[in-house]
Amino acid sequence: MNTIKETEFNFESQTAFYRGKVRDVYTIADQYLAMIATDRISAFDVVLPRAIPYKGQVLNQIAAKFLKATEDIVPNWVLDVPDPNVTIGRLCQPFKVEMVIRGYLSGHAWREYRAGKREVCGEPLPDGLNENDRLPEPIITPTTKASEGHDEDISRAEILRQGLVSEADYRQLEAYTKALFQRGTVLAAERGLILVDTKYEFGKLGDRIYLIDEIHTPDSSRYFYADSYENLQREGKPQRQLSKEFVRQWLIENGFQGQEGQQIPEMTDKIVSSISERYIELYEHITGEPFKYPEQSDVMDRVASQTAVALRRIIS
Repeated sequence: MNTIKETEFNFESQTAFYRGKVRDVYTIADQYLAMIATDRISAFDVVLPRAIPYKGQVLNQIAAKFLKATEDIVPNWVLDVPDPNVTIGRLCQPFKVEMVIRGYLSGHAWREYRAGKREVCGEPLPDGLNENDRLPEPIITPTTKASEGHDEDISRAEILRQGLVSEADYRQLEAYTKALFQRGTVLAAERGLILVDTKYEFGKLGDRIYLIDEIHTPDSSRYFYADSYENLQREGKPQRQLSKEFVRQWLIENGFQGQEGQQIPEMTDKIVSSISERYIELYEHITGEPFKYPEQSDVMDRVASQTAVALRRIIS
């Protein structure tokens, strides 16, 4: 497949390059970022060996849609989306924490709860909850933002104690996080989905806070189908969900959770194809639009040329 696993472009006025788990990020003129959403996939903070067709396009286009739909709540970093896999925006100084917000007891929080913990990131959890139960109120469970290795849970008190974020800025991040989650919940409900949990990343430019990176994508969020939620909970059955959790579950079932000494299971063509189909399914369901497959031209040439043209326009 004509996938993007890695890029090595050299754009005009390029001053730095960073390869994240999923994105290749080019700094331009020390003022802008050109972010390439590759088709790499990560789980348990490990990049898996095979790229997933169309995954980068799905993430980039969903993020663009929801950044546009929330710009009245908080300004965001985006200046242009010149290609299905590319976003160009302002270079902000990222905060050193990611703001995770949870409305339901799922994923990592459920695994902690099942192990006996009744507190996540300083947020208390009541006894008697089952997997995927709705929480009394959404809770914010931040993580550290690791450039390599695992992100770690961290409490509000510890963030302030370590001076990772000032108290004034952190209060603003909390307010933005709650407002964004509320908007995301409403938008998901309009499509017959429940926004279960998600994460937001913020940065600062001058004295202004911006929403950066992606939002409400299957990499950063978990969705349940609303029409079957109540019955499945009542019967104690797994929820139908649109998220990357199915990838994590496949890895767990095959003995991999990102721990030292564990082997990533073989990613067969069938597995890769099924993951791609699930990403496209989420795109179509959450946006209400058919997924537009790009022309089968050389994807690398397309991305390079479209990005270069947009950068020249922005810089000039």
